[in-house]
Amino acid sequence: MSEKRTEIREIGEFGLIDHLNEKVVVKNPSSIKGIGDDAAVIDAGDHVKVITTDLLLEGVHFDLAYAPLPHVGFKAVAVNVSDVAAMNAIPKQITVSIALSNRFSVEAVDALYAGIHAACEHYGVDLIGGDTTASRSGLVISITAVGEAQKDQIAYRNGAKANDILCATGDLGGALVGLQILEREKQVYLANPDMKPDLEKYGIVTARQLKPDARMDIIHELRELDVVPTSMMDISDGLASEIFHICKASNVGATIYEDKLPIDKQTFDTAVELNLDPITCVLNGGEDYELLFTIDQKDFKKLEKHPDIHFIGHITKAEEGKFLVTKSGTAVQLKAQGWKHF
Repeated sequence: MSEKRTEIREIGEFGLIDHLNEKVVVKNPSSIKGIGDDAAVIDAGDHVKVITTDLLLEGVHFDLAYAPLPHVGFKAVAVNVSDVAAMNAIPKQITVSIALSNRFSVEAVDALYAGIHAACEHYGVDLIGGDTTASRSGLVISITAVGEAQKDQIAYRNGAKANDILCATGDLGGALVGLQILEREKQVYLANPDMKPDLEKYGIVTARQLKPDARMDIIHELRELDVVPTSMMDISDGLASEIFHICKASNVGATIYEDKLPIDKQTFDTAVELNLDPITCVLNGGEDYELLFTIDQKDFKKLEKHPDIHFIGHITKAEEGKFLVTKSGTAVQLKAQGWKHF
């Protein structure tokens, strides 16, 4: 009798992480937080270090048909810095490991690293090492970022409590809409290489996809305003999915309001042009790399006038569930589709 075979897609990415985590035993007292947040947290005496790793694969996370190599390098750093930001920590160092097929020249590697160096300069981090190896299937980039914070500054996913205010930075849905435009123009080009890509009026959404910027500016401002979020994560798999993560980790519910969700006009208009529902793009689009966090009501006044922090809802008791209140005032159950990798 053959052994049962379970397809990874049956349990999904997060199910796979949970499955692998079941067998992990943390033995060192310095390992404060292991798997299950945006980054691991390590005791470093009078402060903590945070460590996170992200892997980007050609053909899965980026397409060199429309993603310039410097943009790929910058984005690879930004997505890791975003995870450090999601812990309310400051990034300090990165390591970069790459696997290359023989179609890449030294000049191509230089272009990739121009983006990596630009990101290091932008975020104030040091490139301190890594690895290079051969690849049989295009470009693979793995980056590990190390950050630090005081112990009382760290924001985990599990600190949200009923009546906390749910906040989101920037605007959402742009990266997904930008990806749809880039894919559309790629298909047009493949059908007719003489056709020039029509990207001029889509500058904001394509930039959101090709060169996202981790919100370290918000982290520095929270420091200055003396606000420590009660919970936080970055929005990489879609707003609804991230709300579900915070609710699960904190054992709470949430209510968000459609008319409070931040969406840029170009994102909205382009979604409509593509026959996509703009609110679905906001809720389930990934790769925006904005921040989702909760604050105690006493901190509301400190952030009330911030131009780029939006108060999208509030935390409720777990038994009250997770709901979106539409513009017409109807409460509908929140669904989290997010990104499906498998």
